[in-house]
Amino acid sequence: MGRSQETFGKKDKEQKRKKKRKDKALRKEERKANSSDGSLDNMIAYVDENGMITDTPPDLTKKKKIKAENIEISVPKKEDIEEPIRTGRVEFFNHDKGYGFIKDLDTQEKFFVHVNGLIDEVIEGNKVNFELEKGLKGMNAVRVKKI
Repeated sequence: MGRSQETFGKKDKEQKRKKKRKDKALRKEERKANSSDGSLDNMIAYVDENGMITDTPPDLTKKKKIKAENIEISVPKKEDIEEPIRTGRVEFFNHDKGYGFIKDLDTQEKFFVHVNGLIDEVIEGNKVNFELEKGLKGMNAVRVKKI
């Protein structure tokens, strides 16, 4: 006769599985016994005028009327604001590498300028008018003209 295929490890695992099922069934019965009746009224939650979740219905006297057209779902469109033309002086410009820096005369800030952003040829010390544009590493001077 052959040996039984059931080993001690298999018996042990099967006993653990049966115990888990039994414990789960007991917990389920306990929850059913301890829970209040599962009616819809017991499961509903309300949100009061301050946005807090409560179990009592909100006071209808504090209700506010809001017109549907006043609700904005997306980000409002940015109005076209003309960028002011700034005035500055070329502090440094390297013609071989094609870049330089312009110092704003009002704010004393320095802005990067590339040769592609030039309208007129510039050299160091020239007074220029320029506009600002967001670049990869900050604001860049573009549309640079000599005064």
